[in-house]
Amino acid sequence: MTRRKTWPWWQRFWAQDWLAILAAAILIATGLAFIYSASWRGEEIGLAGGWFNKQIVWVTLGTALAFTLAQVDYRVWLRQAWWLYLASIILLVLVLVAGTKVYGAYRWLNIFGVQVQPSEFAKVALVILLARILGGGAIHPRSFGAVVVTLLLMAAPFLLILKEPDLGTAAILLPTTLLILLASGAAWRYLLGLGLLAALSAPLGWFFLSNYQRERIATFLDPSRDPLGSGWNALQSAIAVGSGGWSGKGFLKGTQNVLGFLPRTVAPTDFIFPVIAEETGFIGASLLLLVFGVLLTCYLRVAGTTRDPAGSLLATGMASLLFCHVVVNIGMTIGLLPITGLPLPLVSSGGSFMLSTMAGFGLVQSVYVRRMRREE
Repeated sequence: MTRRKTWPWWQRFWAQDWLAILAAAILIATGLAFIYSASWRGEEIGLAGGWFNKQIVWVTLGTALAFTLAQVDYRVWLRQAWWLYLASIILLVLVLVAGTKVYGAYRWLNIFGVQVQPSEFAKVALVILLARILGGGAIHPRSFGAVVVTLLLMAAPFLLILKEPDLGTAAILLPTTLLILLASGAAWRYLLGLGLLAALSAPLGWFFLSNYQRERIATFLDPSRDPLGSGWNALQSAIAVGSGGWSGKGFLKGTQNVLGFLPRTVAPTDFIFPVIAEETGFIGASLLLLVFGVLLTCYLRVAGTTRDPAGSLLATGMASLLFCHVVVNIGMTIGLLPITGLPLPLVSSGGSFMLSTMAGFGLVQSVYVRRMRREE
């Protein structure tokens, strides 16, 4: 059978999912606006530029990365999945050996003066590898062996990230892996068994947590136990969200934000949602969730329409990462989940996270472009 010749880049460009691009653009623009707001404290406009200017750089690099990945056949990365996974493991080991310590955790590598967080790229590498293994015919997804191999592959980055320590990022790998297994057609009896095992063993995890992680969980259960210390961010976040009312206080007019009750060190990053909710209210926060829903639907549409099982699982994995990050980030900022330090995709400030999220976006676009045709 003769394969189609590779079609020109401009045809691949116009064949992309423009609804997904529009949703991502809205989220990025929203992020830039409220990163500016979160770093503004009533001074002259130029003094708020630190976080904002850096984010523009990361958005530019992320956009270029997504465009490049959309142009390249995603099967190129599936073929290199083992090497990408191995590289991510090596980087995670290097973090523990020669990483930069910030706030008591080793999560960053200093590469030519730029702080890089390898755990963000390890999530993408794991999804690519699982998509290849479970969707490429290397192993039958309904077999018990597929579940065992999948969990072992997930365990390596999970344990290394947990060692940093970064419980939030490590924990994201668990539901993402289970959702990929579910989408691949793994037997329900194995998945239910894993769920039961996880539920029974969860209490034992308490003894493996660091002191500050235990304190976060205790504060989640009772934020008033240390309102001026570990419970401060959670309480101020809840106040910000609640005080926004229906329509918000207006851009740059959020008192929890502008007056510094939400610390500037976390407001542009993990706690960007309370800034948005305070200034735009319930209506603005709901519209933000709606846009995330549109983007997630686009990812799932790609997963459901592509003819390639590996491409379908790749899109499913990226959708799972997006969904889990949104749920955990918003859940922790409104008091439904413990504080874990997970950013909001495409909205929160952050270099490595923006690049990894845009890389996932570009890979899904690559699957979308090629979902009905083949290239050489």
